[in-house]
Amino acid sequence: RAAAQSKLNNYNEAIKDCERAIAIDPKYSKAYGRMGLALTSVNKYEEAVTSYQKALDLDPENDSYKSNLKIAEQKLRDMSSPTGTGLSFDMASLINNPAFISMAASLMQNPQVQQLMSGMMSNAIGGPAAGVGGLSDLSSLIHAGQQFAQQIQQQNPELIEQLRNHVRSRSFSGSTEEHS
Repeated sequence: RAAAQSKLNNYNEAIKDCERAIAIDPKYSKAYGRMGLALTSVNKYEEAVTSYQKALDLDPENDSYKSNLKIAEQKLRDMSSPTGTGLSFDMASLINNPAFISMAASLMQNPQVQQLMSGMMSNAIGGPAAGVGGLSDLSSLIHAGQQFAQQIQQQNPELIEQLRNHVRSRSFSGSTEEHS
């Protein structure tokens, strides 16, 4: 059942199911492995590492546990590194979100957005607008990004709120829940 819960993105339910399975059979390596996957998905990397290590103790030849352990350890290192912010923005779920795809498609039909993107692309490749009232410095690029964000906000404010909530929940699950 934990595998099905994970496929449905119900990671906390998957974790509970794994805990139940481990209570019944503490030597069931698959439960530890699946719990590691679910914990990684909710940014609880330290706990995921512990789960994968236990899974490997029980099934030392399992390559999947070995590679997943390395991934969880790397994510844990990335979070604790001085350059790491602890935020892990899930770009894949964003670009697979039907609301985002729809909003992006309609946004790209807007002539102002097309002009803005065209200007950004011209400057990125050193086109004729580069350095001539174009995006010749970082502040101009930031300003263009802010204009783009405002266009998105006007086009679909509900999606922006969903994105903000998504980033907040990912940030909090990577910091506060890790200690609870």
